[in-house]
Amino acid sequence: MGVEDGILGMGDARAREGVSRKRRWLRRRERWLVVLGVALHAVYMLSIFDIYFKTPIVHGMDPVAPRFSAPANRLVLLVADGLRADKFYEPDSKGNFRAPFLRSIIKERGRWGVSHARPPTESRPGHVALIAGFYEDPSAVTKGWKANPVEFDSVFNRSKHTYAFGSPDIVPIFCSALPHSTWNSYPHEFEDFATDASFLDEWSFDQFQSLLNRSFADENLREALHQDNLVVFLHLLGCDSNGHAHRPFSSIYLNNVKVVDHIAKRVFDLVEGYYKDSRTAYVFTADHGMSDKGSHGDGHPSNTDTPLVVWGAGVKYPHSAFVSDHSDNGRFVDEHMHDMATPTAWGLSGIERVDVNQADIAPLMSTLLGLPCPMNSVGNLPLGYMHMNEAEEVEAVLSNTKQILNQFLRKSHIKQSNTLFFKPFKPLEHYMSVVNQIEELILIRDYKAALKRSEDLRSLALEGLHYFQTYDWLMLMAVITLGYFGWMLYLLLHVLQSYTSLPGILFRKEQAMQQKKDTRKILVCGFAAMGLVSMILFWEQSPPLYHAYVAMTIFLWARIIGEHRFLKALWRYLRGEKSNYVLTLLATLAVSVMISEFLVNSFTERKLYTWCFLFVGVTAFCFLFYLIPWKFQIPAFVCLACWFLSGFTLMPAEIPDNNPLVVSSGVMITVIGVAARWLDKHAEGSKYWSSICSRDMKKSKFSMLFLLQVLLVGLSSMMVSLSTSHRMQNQELHILHQLLNWLIAGSSMILPLFSENTLLSRLTSIFLGFAPPFLLLSIGYEAVFYGALALALMAWLFFENTLLYVSKTEKITVSNMSTVENVVLETDDRYLRLSDVRIPLTFMVLFNVAFFGTGNFASIASFEISSVYRFITVFSPFLMAALLIFKLFIPFMLVICTFSAIAKLIRVPRSGCYFLVILFSDVMTIHFFFLVRNTGSWMEIGNSISHFGIVSAQVVFVLLLFALTDIYTRDIRIRSDRPSSRKVR
Repeated sequence: MGVEDGILGMGDARAREGVSRKRRWLRRRERWLVVLGVALHAVYMLSIFDIYFKTPIVHGMDPVAPRFSAPANRLVLLVADGLRADKFYEPDSKGNFRAPFLRSIIKERGRWGVSHARPPTESRPGHVALIAGFYEDPSAVTKGWKANPVEFDSVFNRSKHTYAFGSPDIVPIFCSALPHSTWNSYPHEFEDFATDASFLDEWSFDQFQSLLNRSFADENLREALHQDNLVVFLHLLGCDSNGHAHRPFSSIYLNNVKVVDHIAKRVFDLVEGYYKDSRTAYVFTADHGMSDKGSHGDGHPSNTDTPLVVWGAGVKYPHSAFVSDHSDNGRFVDEHMHDMATPTAWGLSGIERVDVNQADIAPLMSTLLGLPCPMNSVGNLPLGYMHMNEAEEVEAVLSNTKQILNQFLRKSHIKQSNTLFFKPFKPLEHYMSVVNQIEELILIRDYKAALKRSEDLRSLALEGLHYFQTYDWLMLMAVITLGYFGWMLYLLLHVLQSYTSLPGILFRKEQAMQQKKDTRKILVCGFAAMGLVSMILFWEQSPPLYHAYVAMTIFLWARIIGEHRFLKALWRYLRGEKSNYVLTLLATLAVSVMISEFLVNSFTERKLYTWCFLFVGVTAFCFLFYLIPWKFQIPAFVCLACWFLSGFTLMPAEIPDNNPLVVSSGVMITVIGVAARWLDKHAEGSKYWSSICSRDMKKSKFSMLFLLQVLLVGLSSMMVSLSTSHRMQNQELHILHQLLNWLIAGSSMILPLFSENTLLSRLTSIFLGFAPPFLLLSIGYEAVFYGALALALMAWLFFENTLLYVSKTEKITVSNMSTVENVVLETDDRYLRLSDVRIPLTFMVLFNVAFFGTGNFASIASFEISSVYRFITVFSPFLMAALLIFKLFIPFMLVICTFSAIAKLIRVPRSGCYFLVILFSDVMTIHFFFLVRNTGSWMEIGNSISHFGIVSAQVVFVLLLFALTDIYTRDIRIRSDRPSSRKVR
C-alpha cells in the first residue's frame, strides 16, 4: 500500500514509523562505523613504525670491554644547543672570528670537523645520538620527552660518575634515574624568549665552577672528582633560545656564539688548573643547528651541520689538509658526501677536517675513557680523532665492531626463536670465523689487515641489523594493503546502501532478510580465521599490534563477503544499464581518482594548486556565464576569487615576518565582512539570493553584533602592531597586552553563536569571529591568505547556489517520488546523486589548500614559533604547540562551516558526504603508505611520514571538526521552497 493510500492517515503513520526506525538504525550503524574507522586508521597509522621504524633497542647483550688502556681519565662534554656549524666557523662582518679560543684549539692542539645530525633535528634525538650512539626511533616521540620511553645504555651509564648541568628538558633524560650522577637544572621559567638567553649558559658554568669550589672543603666530593672514568656534561641552551626568538643571523645569537666560546675557555682553564695532570679529554659540539627563520627539525644543512672540536688526552694534534684518513666516497646520514670542501670563508682549508655522523661521537667518547661502547650504539669510531698506535687502533675498532655484532646476534636469536620459517642473514652465517681471523691477524701483528677486516665486519653487522629491522616487511605490507582496500570497499557499500535508492531498486524485503542470515554465517567463519591466525602470531610472540592488523583486515573482508548478494545485484544492475550511464560512472570514478592523485602530488609540489585554481577560475566563469549570463558579476567574482587564492602557493613555505601586512590584512578582512553584510541586507527581493539571504529567519540576539565583531578585528590588528613593536625592541611583553590578546581571541569566537541564522549572515559572522585569533597568531602573508580563502569559499557557495537556482527555474522535479524514498536522515535531505560527488571532492581540494596554502604543514620546521609570542613568551612547549595547531585549524574551520552550509543549501546528507570524503582520503592514504621512506635524505623521510600521518588522521580530525563546527552551523535555516530530488541513477 502506498503512503498516499492509507485510510485516515494509517499509511502515513506506518511510513513515518518506518522512516524513524531507519534513522535510528542508521545512527547506530554510523556510530559503529566511525568508531571502526577511527580505530582502523589509528592502528594502521602505527603500522609504519612496525614496518619502517621499529625500535632499534634490544636488551640482553654483554658490554665489550676494550683491550687497551684508557687514553683519558675524564671527559668534558660541552653541547651548545642549536649552534650552526657555519655561524661557529665563519668570521663576522669585520673579519673577526666569533670563537677565538676553540679556533686556537683547532690550529694548535686538537681536531675538528662537522658532525652531521639526522632528522628529526630536535634536542632529545640529537642528545640521544651524541650520548647513547643510536638514532632514536620516531615512535619514542609519542611516549614523552620528559623521560626515557625505553631503557637504553649511554656513555653516562658506563662512567664511574657523571656531573651534568643545564636545561630541565635534557639533563633529566639521562641523569634522573642514574644513581651515579650529580646533576642540576634551572627552572622552566628561565627559558624566556623575550630576553637574552645567554645567561642560561653562564648558569651551567657557574654550577660546575661551584662544584669544584665546594670540593676544597668537602673531602668526599674531592675524592669523587678525582676518580677515573668521570664525565662532565654542560648543556648550553642559549643559542637555541636566542635562535628561536631572534633568528640565527641576529646580533644576540651571534654574540651567544662568543659566550659559548668563552665558557669553553673558562671550563678548560678551570679543569686544567684543578687537576694539573693533562688527563682530560674535551668534546665540543651541538645537537642540531638552526634554520634562517629560527626553527629546526628537518634535514636542511643549516639544521644537520653542527660543529665538532675535540682536544686533550688521547686526541690527535692538527694535521695538514692533504693528510686524510677518509678516502671513501660514502655519504653521511644527512646525505652529505664525505670530504666535502671546506668553505674558504672559514679560514681552515689548511687543516685536516674530519667529519662524522652524530652517533659516532658516543663511541669516540667511550674510547677516550677506555669504556665499553653503549650497547645499542650504531656509531663508527672515528679514528681520525684518536691518538693511538696501530695495535690500540685495531683493538678500539674491534671493540666497536663486536658491540655492533652483539646487537645483530641478539636480534637474530630473538627472531629465530619466535619464527616458524626463519631466514638467516647469509653474509654473517660464518661470522665467528671472521672474528677468529681478525684475532689471528692481531697476533701476527698484521694490524692493517686486521683493521680492514674489522671495519668490513662492522659494516656487515650494520647491514644485518637493518635486515632484522625489516624482517616482517612483506607480510605486514600485504596485510595493511588488503585492510585499506577492504575499508574503502566497505565504506562505499555503506554509502550506496544508506544514502542512495539502490537498495530499493535492487532488493525485495525477502532478499534482504536472507542476506542477513548469510552475513552471520560468513562472520562466524571470519572470526574462526581470526582465531587461527592469532594463535600462530601468539606462538611467534608477535607484538599485539600484529594481531590487530590481521584481525581488522579479516573482519572487513568478512563483512564485504557478507554483502555478496548486494554486490551481485549491483553488478547485474550495472550490466543492464545503458552505456551512457556506465560511461558517466566510469568518467566520474576516473575524475575522482585523478583529483585524489593530484592532491597526493600537491603535498610535494604546492605550485600545482596555482595551476588548478587558474584553470578552475576560467572553467567556472565560462560555465556560470552560460547558466546565468544576466548576472555577469557572479562568474567574474568566482573567477577572480580563484585567481587570488592561486597566488599563495607560489609564495615561500618559510613565511617571512611582515608586520604591516598583517595589520593591513585586518582592513581587508573588515572590507570582506562589510561587503558580505551589505549583500545580505540588500538582496532580499531577488530570487537568486533567496536561499542564502532570506530575511524571514531568526534575527540576531544583539543588534550591534556585527559592529562589535568589526571592532574586535580592528583591536586585534592594533595589538599585532603594539605587541610586535615591543618584541622588536627586545622589551618584555606587558602582562596587560597578553591578557588583552587572550580576551580578544577568546570572546570573538563566541560571538558567531548569537548571529542571525540565515546562511550568509552566519558564515560572515564565523569568518569575522575567527579573524582576531588568526591575526594575533600571524607573522606575515598567511593573514592575507585567510581573506583569500574566505573569498574562495564564498565563490564555492555562489557556484552551488547558481546550480540550485537553475534547477528551480527549470523545475527539475519528480512528482511521483514517494515521501519515504525522499527521506534519508532528516525530512529535508534527499538521496545522493552521482553528480553530488563534486561536493566531497571540492571540499578535499579546499581542505588541503588550507593545509598547504601558506607553507609545508608536513615539515616540522614550518612551525614558526614566533607566531605565539603575542600570547606567551616563557617557554612552554605544550601551550605553544597547542596555539600553533589551533592557528592551523582555523582555516579548516572555515572550510567545514562552508561545507556544512552548502550541504544544508542543496539538501544532501552531510554524513553521506563525510563518508565519501573519508573514502577519497583513503585513496590518498594508501598511496602515501607506499611512499613512506626510510632511506635517502632524512628531510624526505620525515616528510613522507608526516604526509602519511596527516592523511591517515583526517578521518579523526575531520570528524572532530565536523562536531565542533556543528555548534556554529546546526541552526542555519534555508527557505523551504525547494525542488524535489530525482531518484539516484
